[in-house]
Amino acid sequence: MISTIIRQYKVDMSEAVQPDINHYEHFNAFFTRKIKAKARPISIGSDVITSPVDGCISQIGPITAGRIVQAKGHDYSTLELLGGDQELAAKFEGGQFATIYLSPRDYHRIHMPLSGKLMRMRYLPGKLFSVNPLTVRGVPRLFARNERVVTIFKTDFGPVALILVGAIFVGSMETVWHEGEITPPYTKDILDWHYADSNIRLNKGEEMGRFNMGSTVVLLLPQAAPEWAEQWKAEMKIKLGQALT
Repeated sequence: MISTIIRQYKVDMSEAVQPDINHYEHFNAFFTRKIKAKARPISIGSDVITSPVDGCISQIGPITAGRIVQAKGHDYSTLELLGGDQELAAKFEGGQFATIYLSPRDYHRIHMPLSGKLMRMRYLPGKLFSVNPLTVRGVPRLFARNERVVTIFKTDFGPVALILVGAIFVGSMETVWHEGEITPPYTKDILDWHYADSNIRLNKGEEMGRFNMGSTVVLLLPQAAPEWAEQWKAEMKIKLGQALT
């Protein structure tokens, strides 16, 4: 199966810390493989926010009237995406969003787009629709309906949200601070963790979590954050560490 995926999706194993596929004890170990740090240089600068993942930009732009663009003719609310927390959603009014889709060929670990102190994590149960481009164009409010993990960081620009969206075959997400998988089986309950007193701080470029299969990350910035660079448009490929601002 590993060999098939490598051939079908043209996975560049020269970037992997362990390029020998016989080293991986199971498929998920291969899927969440580490890559060499030099393969993904992190853009420097205190006002530079970087891509947290390898992938393809699904949509990128402003958060307008509390709405986020999903695809042409489809949008959804920040409030619904964040699990109905009005106080939290208000922090991103007038801000920006970027939605990045990870395909099977991409590196599946998620890194910090800027330095920040962990404040909160929410597990939001939901569907597991596929998040491929065709489904995203056809399923209304998909990212606000799928199972997801919302992480909130305190940064120099204010609160920043990194949202890990589950998908078909991807009911499994992890973060570096939470032991084991966050996504519990067969629950419909929202789970909330608060970390304001924990002093967990991650620097820009540092690993913060992983998908145990491919999916999507939604990045939310507050109004005070630097604006996205004009070069970035929907359907453009992007690499971890490239400057978004």
